[in-house]
Parts: sequence; C-alpha cells; structure tokens
Amino acid sequence: VEVEKPFIVAAIPAYNEEKGIAKVVLLAQKYVDRVVVCDDGSTDMTAEIAEGLGADVVRHEKNLGYGAAIQSLFRRARDLGATVMVTLDADGQHDPQQIPTLIKPILNEGADIAVGSRFLDEERSRQNIPFHRRAGIKSITKLTNVALNNEMSDAQHGFRAYSRKALEELRLFENGMGVSVEILLKASGRGLKLAQVPLSCRYQGLEKTSRYNPLRHGGSVIMSIARVIVEEKPLVSLGLPGAVFLAVGLLFGAFLLHVYVTEHHIITNVALASIAFTFIGLFAIFTAITLYAVSRLSQKMLKTK
Repeated sequence: VEVEKPFIVAAIPAYNEEKGIAKVVLLAQKYVDRVVVCDDGSTDMTAEIAEGLGADVVRHEKNLGYGAAIQSLFRRARDLGATVMVTLDADGQHDPQQIPTLIKPILNEGADIAVGSRFLDEERSRQNIPFHRRAGIKSITKLTNVALNNEMSDAQHGFRAYSRKALEELRLFENGMGVSVEILLKASGRGLKLAQVPLSCRYQGLEKTSRYNPLRHGGSVIMSIARVIVEEKPLVSLGLPGAVFLAVGLLFGAFLLHVYVTEHHIITNVALASIAFTFIGLFAIFTAITLYAVSRLSQKMLKTK
C-alpha cells in the first residue's frame, strides 16, 4: 500500500527581522514543502525579503503580537492542507536543520504535538541558557505542569510541530507570548498526545531574543494560564470556589437566624457577610455553568465542521 507523503509547512512569526529572516527561510526550505511567514506589522523589509525567497507571506497591517501571528499561521497551514506544521522563530534562535528530529514523533509515533525542550539535556542547557532565562522558563513550566497534571520540561519553547489533528482542533485566542502555554493547556484538555524532543536554542550573537522584558513576559504568561484554566475547567476553577462561598454565606445566614430567634436582634456585620458570600458564590457558580455550556457547545460545533 502506497503511503501518502506528508505535506510539511514551516511557519515563522516575524516582526522586524530583515537581518535574519533570509537565512531562516532558506534553511527551512531544505526540510519542508512550504515556508509561511507571518509578517506581524513589520516596518522594515522582512515581508519583501521572505516573499522574494519564495515564502508564502501573511501580512498584519499593524503589530498584533506573537500569539496573533501564531493564530494566522495556524489558519494558513489549515488552508494549505498541511499534515505537519513546524513553528520556529525568525531571529535564528531555532535551527531549521533540527526540523527532521522535531517531526519524528508526529510522523513515526502518533504524537499530535512535538514540543522542543531546552532542558532534557541539563548539562547543555546550563552552558547555553542565561541564568535569568532558565529561572523564568522553569518557573512558568512548573505553573503550567500544575494546570496540565503533566510533566513538561519546557513550556515556553517556540520550536514545535503540530499534526493535522492538532491544527484542526486547536482554536487559539491569546495574542501575546502566553499562546505557548495556551496551546499546551488546550491540547491537554482535548486529549491530544504531547511529545518532547531535546532541541538546542541559540542566544549568543543575537541582538535580541525577546521584545518583552522578563517581568512583562512572565506576567503575560501567568495571566494566560489563569484565563485558559478558567475557560477549560470552569466547574473546577470557578464552580468549586463558588460552592464554598455559597456554603459560608448560608452558614452565616443560619447563624444570623439563630441569633435573631433566640436574642431578637441582628448582627449587622454578620448579615452583610452572609449576603456578600452568598451573592459571590451564586455569581461564580452561574458563571461556571455558563462557561461550561459555551465550551461544550463550541466543541460540538468544531466536531461538526
């Protein structure tokens, strides 16, 4: 039986990367069938250089953010009929020569997402990754693992590969750097199979490796984790706390009723606390149920497409 040849697309988000985009596009073309660049509102020659080298260029009129670029690349890869999509940075951090290694779990092992990791080889990571970056990545990864109930070693590596199934099932909303975590959390919620691949990442010799300072980057990712947890698990993240608040409010109410019956007066502070806890609890439970219903409906709509 003849096996259908996979159609592999390299997807590159880029913002003002005219100095490095040519090398990345040319190297990637050796290992994939199509290169797609999302020019995220660049003010330099990034788009023109990529297009001149034969890349398919998706243009944003203004800078929307890394996550918005990833969303556009997902859409274009789906439209092109990609069976595997590989994302990598435009500044040379990621080595396109590692693409064959990265896509092996998808082509040979049935994985839906292959995630590059800088920490599976600890000795190399200590030598190559600046200390402050190591600390930040590991902290965010630990938070992500708590939400995933999983053990990823690197939740922030942008060098990843996606199967056709992952491309079809993942619908993303984060416009910033938090999209990397959003992908992992939503993939886990949809039962997609994750694989980790030890890959290097270059820092030396690059003018910049992030347009965001570490605090802004970390804050963005942490907020993304919180939002996605609420979206993906509303009954747990909102429903359970809401039930606790409601129970406390009702307990205060019962105590207040007992005092009124036995002593014929109302304790104002307890009454206010009872009302506040009850309303907060009811609001959280109602929101959780609404989000759960919306989530189920959207999943059904995706399956029927």
